[in-house]
Amino acid sequence: MSLLKVEPGQKIKLAEVDPAGTASLTKDAAKAVLAQNVKRMAKLQEVLYAEGKHTLLIVLQAMDAGGKDGTIRSIMSGVNPQGVTVTSFKAPTAEELAHDFLWRVHQAVPARGMIGIFNRSHYEDVLIVRVKNLVPKKVWQTRYQHINNFEQLLVDSGITLLKFYLHISKEEQKERLQARLDEPDKRWKFNPGDLAERARWDDYMHAFEDVFEKCSTKAAPWYIVPADKKWYRNAVISETIVKTMESLEMKYPEPVAGLDKIAIE
Repeated sequence: MSLLKVEPGQKIKLAEVDPAGTASLTKDAAKAVLAQNVKRMAKLQEVLYAEGKHTLLIVLQAMDAGGKDGTIRSIMSGVNPQGVTVTSFKAPTAEELAHDFLWRVHQAVPARGMIGIFNRSHYEDVLIVRVKNLVPKKVWQTRYQHINNFEQLLVDSGITLLKFYLHISKEEQKERLQARLDEPDKRWKFNPGDLAERARWDDYMHAFEDVFEKCSTKAAPWYIVPADKKWYRNAVISETIVKTMESLEMKYPEPVAGLDKIAIE
């Protein structure tokens, strides 16, 4: 399996990255990988929580219908919900707008021993804000460095960041949006405003490319995930999460002394 890890300063052309790529992995094999990783992640999460030393923060970005919700449902299906927080960043409230753009994000950062998932994130402030001209260019241009500094602070505080861009094609997005219209149990998810965002597809691709070049760092790299095939997306992201958690070399804390002498009657 493969996904593209963006090196610091690397220029990416998303048009050259195949969103339907599967690295020769079959659907059945991918499902087996996911099942194995879901079980492994459950055990790793238990050690993460017990040790209380590390934090894992997973950032998911994608175009509308890119599969962020589906990724969370599939990959986190085996973990203990008490040890996971999921934050979806919508349009900022009046209170949030009265603070700096990272204020609401910092409040959502998970505590030690927890897994946190950002469904969209602080990157909206250099994506949608840029594409829709919500703030002047001189404002959003400074935010790349603010984001890098913020993420370095998190890493220095013991947080491991995994940032995934779910890369779907415009054709795949059309099919998924159409399915929301056609299927009664999905129609509630359809937002006519998504069509206005779809019309800005090329602008968003350029904005994402700048994000990867400017904000993929050694401390917090970006991963571009071919995501037209949901089963491949789930396999490759779960594999990356498991390998990352294993690399933390976590251990259960030592029990208090004298437990072997206790007799429970």
